Amino acid sequence: MGSPFLYFADERLSRAELTAACLDGDLVALGDAYIPADAVETTALRAGSLAETLGETLAATHLSAAWVHGGLPSPPSRHTVQRAVPRRIHVRPDRRVVYRDLQVPADDLQLIGGVLVTTPERTLADLARVGDDEHTAAARLLTDVDTDAADRAIARLEAGALPHKRSALACLRGIVAARQEDVTRYTS
Repeated sequence: MGSPFLYFADERLSRAELTAACLDGDLVALGDAYIPADAVETTALRAGSLAETLGETLAATHLSAAWVHGGLPSPPSRHTVQRAVPRRIHVRPDRRVVYRDLQVPADDLQLIGGVLVTTPERTLADLARVGDDEHTAAARLLTDVDTDAADRAIARLEAGALPHKRSALACLRGIVAARQEDVTRYTS
């Protein structure tokens, strides 16, 4: 069961009613849902807002997972999702979703707000492996939220054989070194 603070279009209220409530200042948009304007935006609410997109067979990954974990201030324009079950599934094409068919191992998933999301360390490893500016910036922001996740992501990458491993390790080590430099500068 979802959160009583999340409102989806045509579930309890129509899209027109939800939009009117937003205009009145009673609700605000959160991901694919709406929440009361005075509700505190939590990890569980951000994840729960993806319930209709993810269902029980998909997991939020990459930038979507970084947003759920609090590493991004707003959701990405296209959610990145990946199969979370062993069997192949049919996913309807949706321009708001980037779908990856490779299954995410259960050890790399956690249940948040009723949906599956990659763990912070898996999310960081994925972001670093993409390596573009947007994903690297998201990785930096996510390490601000979970300072130990970068060390866990580095250990995870060192233990396995993955594509773009070297560049991902360099990216994450650079983020850790920059954080250490900032800590040293402010404590000296």
